[in-house]
Amino acid sequence: MELLKLENLSVSFYTPKGEVEAVRDVNLTLNKGEILAIVGESGCGKTVMGKTVLKLLPKSANIKTGKILLEGKDIANYSEKQMRNIRGSMLSMVFQDSMTTLNPTIPIGKQIMESILKHDKISKDEAKNRAIEMLELVGIENPEERFNLQPHFFSGGMRQRGALAIALASNPKILIADECTTALDVTVQAKIIDLLLELRDKMGISIVFISHDLGVVARIADRVAIMYAGKIIEIGKTEEIFYDPRHPYTWGLLSSLPMSAKKGEVLNSIPGMPPVLINPPKGDAFAPRNKYAMAIDYKMTPPMFKITDTHSAATWLLDERAPKIAKINFGIGGKISESISDITSEKIATNISNK
Repeated sequence: MELLKLENLSVSFYTPKGEVEAVRDVNLTLNKGEILAIVGESGCGKTVMGKTVLKLLPKSANIKTGKILLEGKDIANYSEKQMRNIRGSMLSMVFQDSMTTLNPTIPIGKQIMESILKHDKISKDEAKNRAIEMLELVGIENPEERFNLQPHFFSGGMRQRGALAIALASNPKILIADECTTALDVTVQAKIIDLLLELRDKMGISIVFISHDLGVVARIADRVAIMYAGKIIEIGKTEEIFYDPRHPYTWGLLSSLPMSAKKGEVLNSIPGMPPVLINPPKGDAFAPRNKYAMAIDYKMTPPMFKITDTHSAATWLLDERAPKIAKINFGIGGKISESISDITSEKIATNISNK
């Protein structure tokens, strides 16, 4: 069952230098009880897309086109008053830095109570009891004692748990977790991942997990969407993305993982920088960084090619007339062969252009 669906969603920011196209024609679905990971380099539009769903964008931003379907209802044009009724009860978001999310002067327990009282018509005593239950649910020991403590009394991991408790206080159907494990050490990070998986199983909540950490994504996600320059350029089940990736950008991300390099070797990196989206490049935005780019990549934007019922990628290499790249273990630690067919890029470009 589709809880959330984005249709041709485009979001721009107006700046003194021009219009920045931060999110471009995104189509995405989130199913009930699913964990969908959004992966990409910093600045690719992941966080903007998440904030757009909750209508938390600044005044300089504008939803240019598209729909945000929440249980079939388009909320793209909802007013702030309408969104206040949805945030917390239907949609919640947890951000990377819990110290900027939490009010440093108010005890964490009272911040959870505030979220509960805003959406549920219950007494303060009932709200306090539920807040204590939420602290216990997210793994904070001695919740009665810690109810009255301000955030600075908590460690980074405990603050993130507190932020999760606030986000989950009114039992939302969808949680957007934006880099919520990035600022934590590896041990605490693993505990937060275990907690999210446990909450999904206990509460049946659906999670959009925004991250650039592929190791964490491999562990938590049911499906993965790869984002580049404001677009979704590959999407599939986690095993499809990690063991049968089809977009050159995905190959670059996987080959950059530390586990992909042998001892003593220099880690692989993707050359160049993402494009400036004030004037998005014509064709495939990844072409200047793609050593497999063909002439067509600089002329036409590739469509999403269907690989399986659950796996698609936007690259001209998937066109039936494109040169074939021999694959050698595309999974983690795998390498990509340089060998291609003898069909020239110019010939392929002409064929595809005339399609």
